[in-house]
Amino acid sequence: MQTVVSGIRPTGNLHLGNYFGAMQNFVKMQETDNCYFFIADYHSLTTHPTPADLHGNVKQVLVEYLACGLDPEKSTLYLQSDIPETAELYLFLNMNAYQGELERCTSFKDKIRSQPENVNAGLLTYPTLMAADIIIHKAHKVPVGKDQEQHLEMTRTFANRFNRMYKADYFPEPVAYNFGENLIKIPGLDGSTKMGKSEGEGNAIFLFDTPEAIRKKVMKAVTDSGPTEPNQAKPQAIENLFNLMKALSEQETLQFYEDSYNACAIRYGDMKKQLAEDVIRFTTPFRERILELLKDDVYLGKVVKMGRDKAHESAAKTIKEVREIIGFKSF
Repeated sequence: MQTVVSGIRPTGNLHLGNYFGAMQNFVKMQETDNCYFFIADYHSLTTHPTPADLHGNVKQVLVEYLACGLDPEKSTLYLQSDIPETAELYLFLNMNAYQGELERCTSFKDKIRSQPENVNAGLLTYPTLMAADIIIHKAHKVPVGKDQEQHLEMTRTFANRFNRMYKADYFPEPVAYNFGENLIKIPGLDGSTKMGKSEGEGNAIFLFDTPEAIRKKVMKAVTDSGPTEPNQAKPQAIENLFNLMKALSEQETLQFYEDSYNACAIRYGDMKKQLAEDVIRFTTPFRERILELLKDDVYLGKVVKMGRDKAHESAAKTIKEVREIIGFKSF
């Protein structure tokens, strides 16, 4: 059994892309691996230093994790801010991280351009905090997207540097967890190939969306004037609708609209109405479970305490050993 670590910022609701892209696989991973899933509330402050409702955002993400099937009995689900050992390891790693390598980080350069009024030290040292999150549990694997691959490479650098500087084969070198063919990519409603929060509200369908919101979003999905020749290749926006239907609709429904498209007889309005109802049918159990969990503060408190205790046990052991390796000793 290997240790896997993954986190998510409390800055928005989970959408269908999140569910099919990672959450569905997380639920499977907790059956076979030693999994730590954390809500990265410290990380969120690098771009939102004065959040309007940090606690509410954290609670929303927590209940959505649970509604998607993460089991606090099988995996460790915790808040980043509940584990002070992470902040201590972050400090130790910063002592051996160099300004130049942090400034060369692609995400730091992007943030300088997108938020020039808020280029803070936390933003610069984001890679060391991410590294601390991972190696505090001596993780072997980390599920990451393309935008996080450089950060994972830096985590390996920091882990190896620690081992080399203190002449201790202590931290394993974490590698990217590749879902391979199990990863279903969900396209956006705006014609782009990716569903995501950063692409705009109208691009993504969230698990917490009401049926009315889903119908409105799907009906606004980008289409064209329709095919003019039988078996014509589909433009990207139309391919997106069919891919959504492939993930969420019955096979017979998908085949009906495939045949209609190939015969130049498709009515996009009808297709989008059907797709909206199929999305609602899929997301309703998640939304109902989310609403149920939001009311149960007693259960959520138990989940958070259980996760804190389990994560603390692992993190405290690491920090104790790291302190000894560096040379901190009691008198």
